Amino acid sequence: MRFEYMSGLDEEQLDELEDRVAGLLETPWDKGTGRPNKLTLREALVVTCGYMRQNMIQEVFGDIFDIDQSRISRIVASLTPLVALATGPDRPEEEEAAEATASDVALVDGALWPCWSWDGEDDLWAGKYKTTGHGSLIICDLRGNVTFVSEPVPGKHHDMAKLKGATAVERILRKAGGALGDKGFIGTDFIITPIRKPPHRELLDWEREWNRQVSSLRAPVERAIANLKAWRILFTDYRRPLKTFKSSFHAAIGLYFFKETFA
Repeated sequence: MRFEYMSGLDEEQLDELEDRVAGLLETPWDKGTGRPNKLTLREALVVTCGYMRQNMIQEVFGDIFDIDQSRISRIVASLTPLVALATGPDRPEEEEAAEATASDVALVDGALWPCWSWDGEDDLWAGKYKTTGHGSLIICDLRGNVTFVSEPVPGKHHDMAKLKGATAVERILRKAGGALGDKGFIGTDFIITPIRKPPHRELLDWEREWNRQVSSLRAPVERAIANLKAWRILFTDYRRPLKTFKSSFHAAIGLYFFKETFA
């Protein structure tokens, strides 16, 4: 059975990921004694990566592989942290991202990773998006290549608050050949932004033209965020226990960069 569309990874990528995860297991997946696992390690990784890629309900994966939902849940819970660890080296660190943008213009924008409306978690409400979730800042170049994704924070934080809390993002942008952002970053001295309409007059012609050019140059970051959200666990409501979100986030972002290394 081919798993590329389900998992988001082709055969070569699955081979590499399987080797990495197998090396992280405390005990072999197939011990050779006792009751065998219902799924091979490769199939279990397809389920785990497929959950990141598709964010389907677990019962669907159970139907596909002919096992019960509880077993699917255990597979996703146990392998997601290992996928995050296995793909960790592919997620750019601050120094790598700064080097990639040192002689280039960097584009920055905020994104929301939505989740269920968890009771008692008012900090997750994002007024801009009118839903609950976690937010990050994404940096890419003018070609739309993602160079850095900041750690997720509660959705209540707007882009400037994310920037103040994500010192790595600020350091990367300050080292870049220039930085462009949307109106959410007005007030910084190192990010070029559109001009906000003054309260008592319309924008002048040159101001509208400035905004048009800035918006045109910023278009690649919107596409970059859309590509990240092809891992739909970052795009549709996160349904697993809230305490597991960060591990799933690291796994999904890691898989994005892992896949990019094979491009």
